[in-house]
Amino acid sequence: MGLKKRSKVSAEFSMSSLTDIIFLLLIFFMLTSSLVQINVDLPESDARTVAPTDVTVAITAAGVLTLNGRAITKAGLENAVRQAIEQSDNRQNATVTIVAEKGVNWSEVSDITRLANRLQARAIIATQPKSS
Repeated sequence: MGLKKRSKVSAEFSMSSLTDIIFLLLIFFMLTSSLVQINVDLPESDARTVAPTDVTVAITAAGVLTLNGRAITKAGLENAVRQAIEQSDNRQNATVTIVAEKGVNWSEVSDITRLANRLQARAIIATQPKSS
């Protein structure tokens, strides 16, 4: 009698459950990373380099913006910076100096650097002298 057994072991691995787990982990990390805010203290420096300043934007911890000493809203900041650069003597190499108080959210400083980039101006961040 030539009966054959049909009990072959399958060497396949089901990837469907693994892809579900990876997808859920990806969603978890995407959601939690948007909730985490990183507060970075602005650096202190001992350098004595003085950079030319055409436009100065100051941000307080309370969220008050000032442009060259005048209070301004966040909505009107881009137009005001554009006008200040156009009125500057150094239009081609204009520099926007960002003076941020400690405790200011880093995303606000980043928004101003992006604004300066859109206006084709250099952006520098003012630092404090190191305390000895």
